[in-house]
Amino acid sequence: MIDHTGPQRAMRGMVFFDVDGTLTPGSSGQHLAELLGHAEACREVEAAYDAGTMTNQEASIVDARGWAGRTPAEVRGFLTTLPLVDGIEETVAWCRAHGLVPALATLAWDATGAYLCERYGFDRACGPRLEVLDGRYIGTVAEHLDEQGKRDYALALAAEYGVPMDRCAAIGDSRSDLPLFAVAGLPIAFNAGPAARSAARVVVDSGDLRAVLDPLRVWLDGQQDR
Repeated sequence: MIDHTGPQRAMRGMVFFDVDGTLTPGSSGQHLAELLGHAEACREVEAAYDAGTMTNQEASIVDARGWAGRTPAEVRGFLTTLPLVDGIEETVAWCRAHGLVPALATLAWDATGAYLCERYGFDRACGPRLEVLDGRYIGTVAEHLDEQGKRDYALALAAEYGVPMDRCAAIGDSRSDLPLFAVAGLPIAFNAGPAARSAARVVVDSGDLRAVLDPLRVWLDGQQDR
């Protein structure tokens, strides 16, 4: 878990953002795999996970092998070229201005979450963690995470902040978001597939993350009316 906590003001809730397919138009893992040199293997395991024929743990083990011998500094350099939707910085700023703590709830590798926290000011991120030895990745997974763990991370973080889950929003696009959608007060499907659309209260399609601000504003106004 990556911690980027800062002073909060008039806390009213939390917003959990997914990464792959939500903040990124595609897969951050696939983007990194292209640069690391194991793109085909990554495509195959991501397709198998999306189809439900491979667990995230199994997919992570295969993907991790392609990182062997690389350094965290190399990967961070690759992440600076990661394609992202527009409006992330403005959306994070809006959340903070309205008393909502922005955090990442994702199955992307922890290096990706750390980079996005540093760049945009998300408070924290979860994600599977790769093993590093003597300053290099060794091609194995140090800590796994699946969709249930993603939900449990959000539950634990909200409890730490003293925020009930009905005052938490979750923004995501795929089946890995479904357990979190089931417990969040406002699940928003953003550029999502059928499963996430069916599970969400609000569906938004846009190339700009600021498109989620209207439903977040309505939701906050509804909390005031309670």
